[in-house]
Amino acid sequence: MSSKPRPRPDVFNTGFWQAAREGRFTIQRCDDCGDAHYPGTPVCPKCLSSSQSWAPASGRGTLLSWVRFHRAYWDGFREEVPYGVVLVGLEEGPMMLSNLVGAEPEDCTIGEKLEVTLDTSDPEWTLPKWRRVGRA
Repeated sequence: MSSKPRPRPDVFNTGFWQAAREGRFTIQRCDDCGDAHYPGTPVCPKCLSSSQSWAPASGRGTLLSWVRFHRAYWDGFREEVPYGVVLVGLEEGPMMLSNLVGAEPEDCTIGEKLEVTLDTSDPEWTLPKWRRVGRA
């Protein structure tokens, strides 16, 4: 088992992780006002409704920012230092932190279009990662 931090499923995010395991990328959507948000919350941040569902998301986003970590804050990342983390603005509105695959963040342009890829390399978790549009 990996020594990297693992997702911690709870009542607010289990739907996201189940969908990812099934090969679907989802975000939470308010059943009352339609607000799209991520991560999952107990109530809608816009209208405070407690009626929330996990809805299909486009899997498209825009590179908003990135950082390269030169220190391993978790032992499981020690072999990967330095590693990049990207902030992606999802087409639906929310933002997500993740990793970029197929390129280094510094080779990308802020505002560049990205698409999600669901990484199944971990036997227990399917993790959303991002790649440049039109690139493998």
